[in-house]
Amino acid sequence: MTEQDFAVPLETPKYYHPDPRYREHSWIGDYGEVYRRFLNDPLLFWKERAAEIEWFEPFDEVMEWEFPYCRWYLNGKLNVTTNCIDRHVRDGRANKVALFWRGEQGEEKAYTYSQLLRNVCAFANALKRIGVQKGDRVCIYMPVVPEQVIAMLACARIGAVHTVVFGGFGVHALNQRIRDSGSRVVITSDVSMRRGKEIQLKPIVEEAVVNAPSVEAIIVHRRSTPGVELHSEIELDFYEILEKESNTCEPEVMDAEDPLFLLYTSGTTGSPKGIIHACGGYAVGTQYTTKYVLDIKDDDVYWCTADPGWITGHSYVVYGPLLNGATVFLTETTPDFPDPGIWWKLIRDYGVTVFYTAPTAIRMFMRVGEHWPDRYDLSSLRILASVGEPLNPEAFEWFYHHIGRDRCPIVDTWWQTETGMHMITTMVGEPMRPGFAGKPIPGVMADVVDMDGKPVEPGNGGYLVIKHPWPSMMRSVYNNDERYRQYWTTIDRLYTATDLAVKGHDGNIMVIGRADDLIIVAGHNIGTAEVESALVSHEAVAEAAVIGVPDPVKGNQIKAFVILRDGYGGSDRLKSDLRYHVRMTVGPIAMPSEIKYMDSLPKTRSGKIMRRVLKAQELGMDPGDTSTLED
Repeated sequence: MTEQDFAVPLETPKYYHPDPRYREHSWIGDYGEVYRRFLNDPLLFWKERAAEIEWFEPFDEVMEWEFPYCRWYLNGKLNVTTNCIDRHVRDGRANKVALFWRGEQGEEKAYTYSQLLRNVCAFANALKRIGVQKGDRVCIYMPVVPEQVIAMLACARIGAVHTVVFGGFGVHALNQRIRDSGSRVVITSDVSMRRGKEIQLKPIVEEAVVNAPSVEAIIVHRRSTPGVELHSEIELDFYEILEKESNTCEPEVMDAEDPLFLLYTSGTTGSPKGIIHACGGYAVGTQYTTKYVLDIKDDDVYWCTADPGWITGHSYVVYGPLLNGATVFLTETTPDFPDPGIWWKLIRDYGVTVFYTAPTAIRMFMRVGEHWPDRYDLSSLRILASVGEPLNPEAFEWFYHHIGRDRCPIVDTWWQTETGMHMITTMVGEPMRPGFAGKPIPGVMADVVDMDGKPVEPGNGGYLVIKHPWPSMMRSVYNNDERYRQYWTTIDRLYTATDLAVKGHDGNIMVIGRADDLIIVAGHNIGTAEVESALVSHEAVAEAAVIGVPDPVKGNQIKAFVILRDGYGGSDRLKSDLRYHVRMTVGPIAMPSEIKYMDSLPKTRSGKIMRRVLKAQELGMDPGDTSTLED
């Protein structure tokens, strides 16, 4: 990769500076000083972070690194749920709301920490009653309901390894994950609600377990009235078995390196990868980042819009917030039903103070216009955060001005299923640079390098890598350890995220996009995110995706797929305007040769555009694993 491949334009950087009181009152304080202290003694830093959770037995060593495998908090014993619930009940938060939930039809539930503890213990006892033991895998296939959280925590209580499968997946994707994990039990709901319609989940489960011999029981959370019939000998009612049990359950003593959960993430080819996370390091990493990155305080009402079926939901809906004793808001509602004002209404009604969402949602709101959030009082908001893909500068500006009302810091987080926790961001109180996620958080050593592992010059593109282990790193890929090793051997002895990035002269890092999203045009490497950001910066464009299409002369031509904002009609004249706009923004080499108007783009449920699906359709090829597609 050379300097001419791609680089950040050399315009004067633009920054937004938060009110100085944010830094004064933040948990992190002076980022630079804390980061220097971390670099001076990384193991001491992570020892101090581990002191913020409770251990049944203290650990002997902080870390043991045998490339490419790492063990953290050796011989330490704990249970994640005692840290998520029990200690808060003991420490004066028994009657504090742990979970607020709102259903799509307006139903509401609230659980205090003491109520959550009773429900988790009773359901844990119910799981033990049907034979679930430490180390057994349990598949959870549910919509965003409190029972999903209860099921996850109940598994962790008794040492069972949960594998949560997003409730929008179909039979094949669910069957794949059940079979690969060898799950003994499947926990589901009869239906989920989406845009006013009931989506039947139980029939999907019934079909998915036909060729899954490991499954011994199906537990059904019945939501419909009258309740759906449980006709199979292995089907049990969620609340019937819960209500028969004691609401006290001794937590299983877990070694720090015992697996906590298994979560599947899609690959570009083949079957999805089962990422393994361990109890101790994951608890330390998510507790630390929720507190110090999202700056959660005791009186916050926190809402992360992710589904618990994804890693963001695991780390920053369930475990991280509850480890900090937060009040978590959950909802089944989609951002545009019954109208595009519903999320802003919920923020107003529940007094949400910390709001964490995805760029794809922000761009959808940009498309329908700021008159929707302008209808609602959003003054409760204190911090905004973004996750899932790069937050392009135009979306940053809209989020900052129209939702944060020019006063809320934006925490743009970069991390992965594999990392388990935040890795790069702009810490609360630090200057924000639109388009740049920020700097490595204290505890993380990140850099941008070439294929030889050498740091590239500031302003030039390279591969985003992590140079040193961290506690919440994945331990392996289930049944595929060789795939795990590739993360550390693609570029020798560096964790390679397969993302391209640029580091500015100020140390801030811009994530360009996946390395496999590069388009080589006439010998030049063009990042898809670079062209897409240019398209979205045009007033007519809400979202964009670009792919490379084979060309006999240039190697590839660029084809763009765009969704227009409301009020703009597709025309040939607009296509010409968009091509010229890209030319002037990025350069002639990046101009799309073809532009196609779309109503929607193929995305994962976490909001990432699946460009390979567009490319496969364009070239008449097999798109590979599409189990994580939203639609």
